[in-house]
Amino acid sequence: MSDTAAATPKKKASPFRRRQRRMQFLAVLFSFVALVTVAAVLALNGKEVYFYGPSALPPAAELHGREIRVGGLVEKGTLIAREGTGWTFTVTDGVAAVPVIFDAELPSLVAEGDGVVAQGTLREDGVFIAQNVLARHDENYMAPEVADALKETGEYEKYINDRRQ
Repeated sequence: MSDTAAATPKKKASPFRRRQRRMQFLAVLFSFVALVTVAAVLALNGKEVYFYGPSALPPAAELHGREIRVGGLVEKGTLIAREGTGWTFTVTDGVAAVPVIFDAELPSLVAEGDGVVAQGTLREDGVFIAQNVLARHDENYMAPEVADALKETGEYEKYINDRRQ
């Protein structure tokens, strides 16, 4: 029996079967890539945090309670310590302003007239509730988003000139 098995030549797989197996492999591969892509999109959905200047800030109803960043300058005369812990201040880009409430200790570099970026949510009444406040790290630095927002409103040159005096 082993002589006859060795004597019979192996049959070549027909081109149709090879093509069919290749198509099955490609279908499985495509399905896997599609599944991974859908999983990645679902995992990242809602994780992005957008930046707005006060004049570009959409109404709270459009944000649907999602976390955003608001940046600009701390308006002079608005940085007030709240009873207990926390601060209130107003962020402005020279055109519009948004009141901010922050229920923790501010970074020591936050000062009136300086750039700040606050991350949090916008309430329906237009008050921004910050969970995190970021400040410049030296007198020459300004977050690029804040600088861009001030340039759009034409307040950047005024800010730079005020800093030089």
